[in-house]
Amino acid sequence: MIDIDQIRADTPAASRLAYLHNAGAALMPAPVVAAMKQHIDLESEIGGYAAADRESARLDAVYGSVARLLNAAPDEIALVENATVAWQMAFYALPFRKGDRILTAEAEYAANYVAFLQVAKRTGAVIDVVPSDASGELDVHALERMIDERAKLIAITWVPTNGGLVNPAAAIGRIARAHGIPYLLDACQAVGQMEVDVEAIGCDMLSATGRKFLRGPRGTGFLYVRRALLQQLEPPMIDHFAAPWVSRDEYQLRDDARRFETWENNYAARLGLGAAVDYALAIGIDPIEQRCRLLADRLRGGLAGIRGITIRDLGRAPGAIVSFTMEGYEADAIVRSAATAGITIGASDPASTRIDAEVRALPPVVRASPHYYNTEAEIDRLIGHLAGLAPR
Repeated sequence: MIDIDQIRADTPAASRLAYLHNAGAALMPAPVVAAMKQHIDLESEIGGYAAADRESARLDAVYGSVARLLNAAPDEIALVENATVAWQMAFYALPFRKGDRILTAEAEYAANYVAFLQVAKRTGAVIDVVPSDASGELDVHALERMIDERAKLIAITWVPTNGGLVNPAAAIGRIARAHGIPYLLDACQAVGQMEVDVEAIGCDMLSATGRKFLRGPRGTGFLYVRRALLQQLEPPMIDHFAAPWVSRDEYQLRDDARRFETWENNYAARLGLGAAVDYALAIGIDPIEQRCRLLADRLRGGLAGIRGITIRDLGRAPGAIVSFTMEGYEADAIVRSAATAGITIGASDPASTRIDAEVRALPPVVRASPHYYNTEAEIDRLIGHLAGLAPR
């Protein structure tokens, strides 16, 4: 059972506004903020180096916290500046040659897809987009048919940025394992709102951020790399932390996933990330997921009854990102209107998921993303506000 009163007490802003923009950057709970402030204070008192030395055990514990969140081992975790860096360090460590195929989904995120394009331009690799099935999810049967000896990577976004779709990550993992193809999963919008078990999913690499549903600080992210693949990957960029300089003409890559890190980082933010993970684990990921889905389903149900609104979510069991358009209103205008009523929501531009947007002829969509600390009353406030905008 989630203690909503305590959680909202830990989230002071929740008393001032209905914050439904967790797919962008969630509100940090008080323990996360405290962990960061305390370390900044310590740095101001004794200096950054001494502060890091004093807090070394807590800093090292963050790897264990992230590993528990993902059902991984601490040595399979790298802590980096954001999810994009995490994803890039994995993707650009993979070797591609002319004719190699990268298999991805229609709803792939723009930051990932432009990287595919760059590697294709550099190497002659080919990008093949797996079609969606009737529900809008990646069609796993089509993926299976597309596998051949030239397929060198399966890379998908689990929960796309532009709506509630949840791609069948574990089913994709079974195909990847069966054919021995590396599998890179962008879990940016999944981590923190649903269970993420890398063993059950079968992914070889996974990237995520701290700032979204995990409720951590901006400027934090992490990368998981399966130990069996780790030793085969050389990061696209290294420093003397990732690869100590062992002799005049030689460096030696670290044996663990920290080969994807650099020496300098934001220790206060790292401690905030660890606090966010521990906070989520203490509540329980299963109860979090259940409440996220309950609130999102309540919102979709309310929106379905408002004239002029079209819900744009896909998939058999949508997650906690609710996307919609409203006849007669631009997405940004709806976001601004909600803000005047003390309700924070966001919007998603077609360029963020261009293929999906082109296939479905999507305009910019409004994106409301409730989280477990939200209340049913806040959901109803948004529904009521939108109903007030609807044509009579």
